[in-house]
Amino acid sequence: MRALALTLITLGVPCLSACSDDGGGGGTNPTAAPTLGGISNLTLTSDGTTTGGTDSTGTNPTSTAGTDASTSEPATSNVDSGPAPKFDIGETPDGGLPMPDTGCKKVDLLFVIDNSGSMADEQINLVNSFPDFVSEMQTQLSNTDSYHVGVISSDSNVYNGAGCQMYGGLVNRTGGASSSNATCTPYAGGKNWMSEADDLGTKFSCAGQVGTGGDGNEQPMYAMLQAVQPQNNAPGACNDGFIRDDALLVVVLITDEEDDHEVAACQQLPQSGSPGEPGNWYTGLVTAKGGVETNIVVLSLIGPVNPTCPALDKCNGGITGAELSPRIVQFTEMFTNGFIGQICAPSYKQFFSDAIGLIDEACENFMPPG
Repeated sequence: MRALALTLITLGVPCLSACSDDGGGGGTNPTAAPTLGGISNLTLTSDGTTTGGTDSTGTNPTSTAGTDASTSEPATSNVDSGPAPKFDIGETPDGGLPMPDTGCKKVDLLFVIDNSGSMADEQINLVNSFPDFVSEMQTQLSNTDSYHVGVISSDSNVYNGAGCQMYGGLVNRTGGASSSNATCTPYAGGKNWMSEADDLGTKFSCAGQVGTGGDGNEQPMYAMLQAVQPQNNAPGACNDGFIRDDALLVVVLITDEEDDHEVAACQQLPQSGSPGEPGNWYTGLVTAKGGVETNIVVLSLIGPVNPTCPALDKCNGGITGAELSPRIVQFTEMFTNGFIGQICAPSYKQFFSDAIGLIDEACENFMPPG
C-alpha cells in the first residue's frame, strides 16, 4: 500500500482584518485573450449549488499592470511534531472481492493564490486548512491512487525559480513580504508539483505562503488558464507533467478582490483584469480538460460581503474588507461542480469539508478520455 505522509501545520492566524490589496511588485501582463465562447448566467443558491445557464461570448480586452506597496514581514509558522496523518491509497480488503473499476483514479489539485498586498492572513489560513482537506479527501476518494498538487500566484511571480516566472508557472520558490521565503523544491517527483510521495503538510506550507509582494492588479483567471495549457505542461516546461488527461481537475481560487485592473475598474473603463470574460475562461478551462466540464471542480474562496467581511472601497484607498467578485462568481457558477466560500471566514476548514462531497461525486462520475 502506498501512503502519502502529511505533516499537520499549526500556524497562528491573525484576525482577518485586511482582506484587500495594498501590495507591491509586479510582472508582465498578457496582451492577447482567448478567442472562445462560453456559458453564463447561472444562479448560485444559498447552499452553494447552481442552476440554469445560457450561452454567451466574451470580449478580449488587454490589461495593464499597476504597483502596490507592502511592508509586511515574512510569515512564520509552527509545525506540530505530533503524528502525521497518512494519505492512504485504497486497497482490496483481505479476502474480499476486487474494488469495482469506477471513478477517478487520479486527481490534479491546482491552487490559484492571490499574492497581492493584503493576502498574508488568508495564505496562512489556507495553509492551516490544507491538511484536513486532503485527509478528508483521501477518506472519500478511496479508489484514487495518484495526486498532483500545484500552486500558482495571480501574477507572473518574479520570485519564482528560473523558467517559471510567468503567469501560471507552478511555485517552486517564494520570496518577498509575508512569504515562506524559501526554495520549496525538490518535490518527490522531481518536477514543480507535489504528489502523494511528498510530505504535503510541509511542502504546501512552503508553496502556499507565496507572499504578498505580487502585482496589485491580480489576474488569477489568466494565470489559471496558462497553468493548464498543453505547452506549459510539456516535457521541459515549468509545469511539466502536472495536468493529466485522465485525472479529475480540482481548481481552488483564493482572492480578496475581483479579477480586474484596479485603475480601469475604478474609472469604469471597459478593459480590466484577465483577458476575456467569464464565458471565455470557462471554455478555456473546459477545452484544456478535453471538453468534459464535469471532469472539473472549481472551489472559489472570494469576497462576499458579510458582517465579518466588510466591503472594500479600493477606489478611495480602502485596505480592509473584501471586494465583491461578480465575474469570478459567474465563472464558478457555470460549472456543474462549482462551489463558493467566503475568504474572510476565520477558518477554511468548513469550506473544504463541505466541498468534499462535491469532489467525491465528480470523481464517481469521472469520464475517462476517449
